[in-house]
Amino acid sequence: MRKPFAHRVGGVLSADIAVPDHKKEVAFYSQILTTGIDPLWREDLTNNTGTPIIGLGVRLPEYEALPLQWMPHFQVADIATSVARTLELGGKELMHGKDDDGQSQWAVLTDQGGAAFGLIPVVPSESAIDKIQRAGCITWLSLIASDTVASQDFYKVVVGWSAKPVVVEDGEGQHTGYEMQMSNGDSAAEICHASADYAGIPHVWLLSLPVDDFEESLRRVRSNGGEILKEMSEAKYAIVQDPVGVCIALQAWQ
Repeated sequence: MRKPFAHRVGGVLSADIAVPDHKKEVAFYSQILTTGIDPLWREDLTNNTGTPIIGLGVRLPEYEALPLQWMPHFQVADIATSVARTLELGGKELMHGKDDDGQSQWAVLTDQGGAAFGLIPVVPSESAIDKIQRAGCITWLSLIASDTVASQDFYKVVVGWSAKPVVVEDGEGQHTGYEMQMSNGDSAAEICHASADYAGIPHVWLLSLPVDDFEESLRRVRSNGGEILKEMSEAKYAIVQDPVGVCIALQAWQ
């Protein structure tokens, strides 16, 4: 089962980014996400229950070192250990929050290919919220990688996922990608081979956000200064680029 939103090791609960031209970016996302009769997102970019799932921040001087990418926050068992393993495997540390005793509280890192992500402790389950069908949350995560084996090895060690091989065939032949799974067998993300089908898609974590009216959301992407990089019509899924060049995916809510 594909279920990235989870209160456990390997689960993702939120994502954020710090952008230039913040006012324009907020206007863009509030337009493309709030489509349909029953929008899944609010204009302040909280989800349909008022929970802050994605955060769009101002690019202050202290955030200049962060790449212009949406950064998912992965829950891990031990942040300090995951940071150390990231550095050992060729990744980089961008920010590292610690308490007064020097204990790691959170971190922002990149993998060996430059994809940025955050690490947070496992968030306690909120039983009342967990029972709600989460229509407004991150539904999937994808990473387009030239070396899928190295990428899945990296995230197995750093996040604590296991990897399920998935063979895909296209005009270039067969490629092996991976569904990255949590300990209960639920899949949190996929790592796909950077074939010609994904030309122009950078090595970043692509958040899939659900929308109520997929076609209208794509129309608004174009009319608000964005670009559609790849559309899968049958699946009602598209990778789009916002006005400052940041990539994200949209998917019809089912």
